[in-house]
Amino acid sequence: MTGGRTAGAKLEGLLVEVKIGVLHTPREILVDSTQTPEEVEALVAAALKSVDGQLSLTDERGRKVIVPANLVAYVEIAQADTRRVGFAG
Repeated sequence: MTGGRTAGAKLEGLLVEVKIGVLHTPREILVDSTQTPEEVEALVAAALKSVDGQLSLTDERGRKVIVPANLVAYVEIAQADTRRVGFAG
């Protein structure tokens, strides 16, 4: 299954942060996606159901990340934090 950006998919600058844990790798993959959490969850579920599936996500800059589904240890899906500029106070 593949996931990509569609025209108008970005809703008022909201991004979904997707963390992918890969087996036998100490670092996780972080993708900021313009897809909804439900769309990402559907892509993950479909990839994991397939024996030789691939999890494919596209970030907000159009870069594609492809992970073989048999190497996915976990996937964490959350709204990305809005980044603030300047000092609080």
